[in-house]
Amino acid sequence: MVYLKTDEEVELLRKANLLVGRTLAELAKVIEPGVTTKQLDNIAESYIRDNGAIPTFKGFPNPYGSPFPASICTSVNHQVVHGIPNDTPLQEGDIVSIDCGTKLNGYCGDSCYTFAVGEISDDVKMLLQTTKESLYKGIEQAIVGHRLGDISYAIQSHCEAQGYGVVREFVGHGVGKDMHEDPQVPNYGKRGNGMLLKNGLCIAIEPMIAMGVKEIYMQEDRWGIITRDKKPAAHYEHSICVRKGKADILSSFEEIEKVLRDKSLL
Repeated sequence: MVYLKTDEEVELLRKANLLVGRTLAELAKVIEPGVTTKQLDNIAESYIRDNGAIPTFKGFPNPYGSPFPASICTSVNHQVVHGIPNDTPLQEGDIVSIDCGTKLNGYCGDSCYTFAVGEISDDVKMLLQTTKESLYKGIEQAIVGHRLGDISYAIQSHCEAQGYGVVREFVGHGVGKDMHEDPQVPNYGKRGNGMLLKNGLCIAIEPMIAMGVKEIYMQEDRWGIITRDKKPAAHYEHSICVRKGKADILSSFEEIEKVLRDKSLL
């Protein structure tokens, strides 16, 4: 069932999503070689709870095994999504995709950003740039009167033009009182296909793009998803509201990227 949101609900979603952006900005301040993803998780959980929200990922059920044990997903290098934070220090040249969710005043925020750890190679920089560009190309299509396939096609065509693999098994989704609502929002598809987009539809658009092949498999922890060829993958996500003429982006990279500019990493 797809629920269109009222203006009041959209503003509650915005508050939850902006908290996600501020949380990711706090993490951006400390991401550097030697830091562990477990340390990042501790910072994120404290910041979310100190701001009156709860981390929606923690305890999220898994049909294949144990509930998710952390407050953020930290997917390093060839991990695509759902990486569990651990005590392994990040290294110079790594990338880490940090997916974060909050629940504030009964509504959910959900956003992801892929961070460089120190200096990364030019080909990995291009992967990150293309993936983020594809997110905004998808958002450009998220307007009243278009269809879901228009979003999907915009993402897929932009990334495949660069020779990248578009992951099929994991997709975007509706967002509201629950973190995952209908409809699903694939990152691949045909223009003009799928559900008609209506005013007030709130969705999370999240391209997951691999430098090599699109095929993936699950790690032994039953959470982490990695590329089959072990090449790097990037993941960016915004929660948005469909509007006439131009989508309303509810989450924000602004504070994240201010931190990165201050660190000369953007």
